[in-house]
Amino acid sequence: MNTENQVLGLIKLSDYIKAFLAKKPEDHNEDDVDIELLLKRSEIENPWFTIDNQKFALQQWTDLLTEENIKNWLENYSISKISKRVGLILAGNIPLVGFHDVISVVLSNHIPVIKLSSKDKYIIPFLLKKWSAFSNENVTFEFVEKLENFDAVIATGSNNTARYLEYYFKNHLSIIRKNRTSVAVLKGDETNEELQLLAKDIFQYFGLGCRNVTRIFIPKDFVIDRLFENFLGFQDIINHNKYANNYDYNRAVYLLNQDKFWDNNFVMLKEDDKLFSPLSVINFSRYESLDDVKAFIAENEENIQCVVAKEDVGLNAIAFGEAQNPGLDTYADNVDTMKFLELV
Repeated sequence: MNTENQVLGLIKLSDYIKAFLAKKPEDHNEDDVDIELLLKRSEIENPWFTIDNQKFALQQWTDLLTEENIKNWLENYSISKISKRVGLILAGNIPLVGFHDVISVVLSNHIPVIKLSSKDKYIIPFLLKKWSAFSNENVTFEFVEKLENFDAVIATGSNNTARYLEYYFKNHLSIIRKNRTSVAVLKGDETNEELQLLAKDIFQYFGLGCRNVTRIFIPKDFVIDRLFENFLGFQDIINHNKYANNYDYNRAVYLLNQDKFWDNNFVMLKEDDKLFSPLSVINFSRYESLDDVKAFIAENEENIQCVVAKEDVGLNAIAFGEAQNPGLDTYADNVDTMKFLELV
């Protein structure tokens, strides 16, 4: 195992993807055309994975995988001297959501044994093959249909699936991830620009990620129209067939039930205390004291991936617009994957 070669290969992979993303279609070479075809195939088989969203995910990774970022990340961990086989059951709710697990296993000197999601089965294999080539073939990985012969496992699924996974892997060292979502806390003095960034935290990837905001806490006197006015930058989302189907269905249900909701023809706001909201719906609740909000978040910590708010709110919040920009040291379910891999 040669971590230095792997890191250099990862940086070269990042530069390679960055160059592809910077080119105009008419400037594409044969390699670039292959990537475009792969992205298109992925979108055809899973319409949620639009080419724009896949390219957004790729751009986030190229911004993240710099030499400085990687080295600063790895210096906090010890690299295993003995390679073990780590089974990975990857999610497929948003593009490349499982890639962090893959690079964590490789850079820990272990072998990822990967069960891909049927929703995201093209780009990760492509990136791994390129990474291996850029690393002088120093990246070892396997793709499997069924996990067998592994020393530890990292699996992501729904809450129902997680119960099955916990039972199935009860005799193995494991991380089993469940459903999570994210929330936003508004003080009322947010600028329009900040609310427009919040819209990105809500609508990026159609709201399908665990880092997407599905519940907003607003002050008692906050004017709801301010949200709708600043969400208009994402109004074209309703032109996506699968999103529109969810919007039409949920709107019909609310009308039939005579539920109270606010609607701007591409997203609905509903006053509801639930953390999770249906696709195309954002739950909100009004508060009188931030202490009440903080208490709710503390009570529901195991279901919340991140909190979006202004810095002075506290709560270890991230800035508006940054929900889909996690760092290398930001871990799903707040469980340090690299520390776990030191134990394997």
